[in-house]
Amino acid sequence: MHNISLNMPPMSQTFDPEDILKNRCILVNGPVIVGAGPSGLAVAACLKDQNVPFVVLERANCIASLWQNRTYDRLKLHLPKQLCQLPNFPFPDHFPEYPSKFQFISYLESYAKNFNITPNFNETVLSAKYDETFGLWRIKSNRIKSDKVVEVEYICRWLVVATGENSEKVVPEFEGLSDFGGNVMHACDYKSGVNYSGKNVLVVGCGNSGMEVSLDLCNHNANPSMVVRSSVHVLPREIFGKSTYEVAVMLMKRLPIWMVDKILLGLTRVILGNVEKYGLKRPCMGPLELKNTSGKTPVLDIGALEKVRSGEIKVVSGIKRFSQGKVELVDGKVLDIDSVVLATGYRSNVPSWLKENEFFSKDGMPKDPFPNGWKGNAGLYAVGFTRRGLSGASLDAISVSQDIAKSWKEENKQRKKTVAARHRRCISHF
Repeated sequence: MHNISLNMPPMSQTFDPEDILKNRCILVNGPVIVGAGPSGLAVAACLKDQNVPFVVLERANCIASLWQNRTYDRLKLHLPKQLCQLPNFPFPDHFPEYPSKFQFISYLESYAKNFNITPNFNETVLSAKYDETFGLWRIKSNRIKSDKVVEVEYICRWLVVATGENSEKVVPEFEGLSDFGGNVMHACDYKSGVNYSGKNVLVVGCGNSGMEVSLDLCNHNANPSMVVRSSVHVLPREIFGKSTYEVAVMLMKRLPIWMVDKILLGLTRVILGNVEKYGLKRPCMGPLELKNTSGKTPVLDIGALEKVRSGEIKVVSGIKRFSQGKVELVDGKVLDIDSVVLATGYRSNVPSWLKENEFFSKDGMPKDPFPNGWKGNAGLYAVGFTRRGLSGASLDAISVSQDIAKSWKEENKQRKKTVAARHRRCISHF
């Protein structure tokens, strides 16, 4: 086994790709971070500030691959920019209150450049397992280089899981879908409604993605029908000129969550009216309590509700089965449709590669809820699993980097003492 020396320069963070091709086993004097999305970038930047070396592994060929490759073009941040900025790097002043997808990607690229974060791209982690005998993590990956796949093993004291809550798309099975014959895609592959003009499109799902895809289809003269199978909270994006999120946070500083929910729903009724008469039934549990207990995010309306009211977006019941060019609904109605967009959400992929069952649950989320879900045992950490968006990821990144930096500095100090003692013993023999 060929190891990279632990006495590397203090700010070494990545290794020459040619080194990886020659040396299949790499000892890292610092943490390995899996994922180069906003969460991975945030913890890497915070570690830079602490002068702790690290390696970032990313399966895609770019940072923030979810944002760059798997989001629709009209997407904007749902919260004001000041609530979405990563640690130690504000958004540019000229950015609007709600930056677009492309502006956010530009911000992340500037963030990586500012902190000199250079991930190892095209490197997929196959497994990560803690070696109790040596007290180290062993991370095996496949790296694609010049159309060749090279197996690499990293050995480190700390492992940061930053692959996020949305690393894999969820595609439910529907009876007869293979017989449908039309175009079927997940929302992660949908970019724009420009090619759907005049088409009847079934949008499966009524979360933020389902609502926004339906709105985008309307704006491109398509005829969307949105499947609403369960209850959903629809809130205004802003209340009296302030973001709904800011209003909620302000109220929660003084009031219990159940009371804040009642206030939010009362204000929503005043602003949006009764949405249930359009087929959007509200859950029994309030939006904030539901978010805390199940992770289900309320929909922040940016114009889709107006289209629902006008009938341009048709709300339909759940799906019973598909057939050639048609869908039969559970209420017995049959719709002629040309295409299907599955806005059916995402899930964590952590269980597929992390060989551990104490910190993460079977669904790939930390077992301990926010704010305690960032630290496991034996140097295992998680960033970006709070169900609280970018602000939650930033809080996690700060906590994780500070904890790792403390351990890393203590271990380096002890190592230097050991080396000095050995040096003194060697001198005493002469």
